[in-house]
Amino acid sequence: MPNIKSAKKRVRVIATKTLINKSATAELKTDIKKAVLAVENGDATSAEAVKVAVKKIDQAVAKGILHKNNAARKKSALAGKLNAAKA
Repeated sequence: MPNIKSAKKRVRVIATKTLINKSATAELKTDIKKAVLAVENGDATSAEAVKVAVKKIDQAVAKGILHKNNAARKKSALAGKLNAAKA
């Protein structure tokens, strides 16, 4: 444990930010899974689910939760699945 006051504060701040990032990551994963399931099941709302997932991915990049290349790969995979399901 840190002894210095500012170091103690950093520990508290990092713990708070970690909780926020974990919840955002969990929400992102949930939306991606919903989109994948919608596409695989051939739901009529699959395009809308993918659109929501892509928006969440972009927001995660803006918050610094995902790297932009990782986000691009996830979006590309979702788009590919959607296009394959339509064909």
